[in-house]
Amino acid sequence: MKIVCYKDTILKAINSVVKGVASKTTMPILEGILIQTNDNEIKLTTYDLEIGIECVMSCEVKEQGSTVVNAIMFSEIIRKLPNTEIHISVNDKNLLEIECEGSLYKLATMNPEEFPELPKIEVENSIELDQCVLKNMIRKTIFAVSQEESRQIFTGCLFEIESNKLSLVCVDGFRLALRSIFLNKQSNDFKAVIPGKTLNEVNKIISDGFEPVKIGVAKNQALFEMDNCKVVTRILDGEFLNYKNVIPSNWETRIKVNTNNIQDSFERISLISASTVEKEKKYPVKVQVDIGKVVISCTTQTGDAKEELYVETEGKNLEAGFNPKYFLDCLKAIDDEEVFVEFGTSISPCLIKPIENNDYTYMILPIRLKEDD
Repeated sequence: MKIVCYKDTILKAINSVVKGVASKTTMPILEGILIQTNDNEIKLTTYDLEIGIECVMSCEVKEQGSTVVNAIMFSEIIRKLPNTEIHISVNDKNLLEIECEGSLYKLATMNPEEFPELPKIEVENSIELDQCVLKNMIRKTIFAVSQEESRQIFTGCLFEIESNKLSLVCVDGFRLALRSIFLNKQSNDFKAVIPGKTLNEVNKIISDGFEPVKIGVAKNQALFEMDNCKVVTRILDGEFLNYKNVIPSNWETRIKVNTNNIQDSFERISLISASTVEKEKKYPVKVQVDIGKVVISCTTQTGDAKEELYVETEGKNLEAGFNPKYFLDCLKAIDDEEVFVEFGTSISPCLIKPIENNDYTYMILPIRLKEDD
């Protein structure tokens, strides 16, 4: 195998596939990148038996062939080489040679025939949408994916197509993020829970442009195809939360507020809430709604803080406690200038919603405040 390519071209392909490399494994082959030539293209593949990523790029192929090389070592060498032409070949001792200007590196290789094949997916249902749309939907929901492996189904994001509406739903037991759009092309109804890890990688590969991304689903696998890359992933088993039944349909207190203003207030309050003196302890903030204003406050052993915002209010006065991080994660994902924040009672979920449409909803569970708060 002999190829010639430019650093920025091959580095872009490496960056797309490297997250499919197994980090903890007893199989060294899974720590590698499979490099295969095909006419004047090379294909890079990684697969950790849960997520597989393929990327095809054009280059000058002088001699056809294939090999597997340690992904981390290969990517770090390429990353640190000059921005110019790179010659990559496998010599007669089966070492991968990387030449660039005055640099020469030789790496041990592994047998490409031992590299596991990516699953062949017989797609049963599929949708197509612009990459920038999917990127936006992932950004607005992925932060609410659970990190608790004990509740594995919630470490994924629900993709649900119903009456030609695509909804992405993430939930971690304390909050819920929902983003919906109507599809341009007619699609069957279906649902699948995609691992959050996979979506994070897809999000890094897709662009901010209008190029299409195709999402295909089979019984236990899903496929994302975009540009010159494809990502194969398993679908999580289990019953996802019936989110429509847990999102409140009525409110007793509602405020209309500038998104940046309330975000800034929560960020300043968090300086006190996330106490540096007691790193393990996180204090709730108190949200108090009175006529025409909302007061956000927190008292800890480090000190106390209070933020007062003049807002439009409807309904009853209210007092409730919340984890400020959950509010901030939601507010940072919102592009609208103003939002509604809707409350039930002091112990029922709070909703953050757009004013003019229903394309996203965030739900946050309150924290009980101590009597002396």
